[in-house]
Amino acid sequence: MNAIISASELAGALAGANPPVLLDVRWQLSVAKAAGEPPFDWRAEYRAGHIPGAVFVDLDRELAGAPGERGRHPLPDLAGFGAAMRRAGVSSGRQVVVYDGGQGWAAARAWWLLGWTGHPDVRVLDGGLPAWEGPLSVEEPTPEEGDFQPVPDPEGFLDADAAAALARSGVLFDARAAERYRGDVEPIDRVGGHIPGAVSAPTTENVGADGRFLPAQELRARFGALGAHDGAKVGVYCGSGVSGAHEVLALAVAGIPAALYVGSWSEWSSDPSRPVAVGPAPQ
Repeated sequence: MNAIISASELAGALAGANPPVLLDVRWQLSVAKAAGEPPFDWRAEYRAGHIPGAVFVDLDRELAGAPGERGRHPLPDLAGFGAAMRRAGVSSGRQVVVYDGGQGWAAARAWWLLGWTGHPDVRVLDGGLPAWEGPLSVEEPTPEEGDFQPVPDPEGFLDADAAAALARSGVLFDARAAERYRGDVEPIDRVGGHIPGAVSAPTTENVGADGRFLPAQELRARFGALGAHDGAKVGVYCGSGVSGAHEVLALAVAGIPAALYVGSWSEWSSDPSRPVAVGPAPQ
């Protein structure tokens, strides 16, 4: 099943007899929590106009736990996550489509969480809201309660130890900007650099200028050149498990299964005992 859906495909699905559940997950790190300011009100953006029928999902409150030692966007409490998804109308037998403001990271986090916890049919709107050519709505729907019950898959999740092991035995991609991987700058976390053995693979290079994913063949070639070939086990991390989910989505588009280290660099770097590599090479 394709992990992404085009705007025209979504319009057709919404007009069909069994339309998908539609989740608006607008969020972006650059404006989410500017220093010294309250969190940006993404719900207000949703209320100002969204794809008709979409239900707003709050990334910080519903797709992540409280920031702390496990990272800036650790796993949410799964019971709470399941309840939030059911309130949004999510059921295991009905397709879900998620979108955000165009960057794709937040939508990918929702896609990954739902897929990792057992939903069989979740897709991301390629290009996000800017790709949508239909009307927008200011009406907030009240969906019928869904029946989704999250059951996590141990194969799709990495903790710090598993990520370190995968960097040695398989392929661990670092989805952050290359300068953060090298340790040249670190605007957010305690220290710059990367997990020893991890390979730099910025998620921004998986999309074109319009924010849509590159063709699957190009993505396969890119990841193959970086080591994701011949059945190698693949994992991804980023700063806090959000842009890394977008890289996992890009790998899925390429036909390459990958696990996500949700704690990512914000968890790894918070422990001074964990090793840190710097420079352009994995080691």
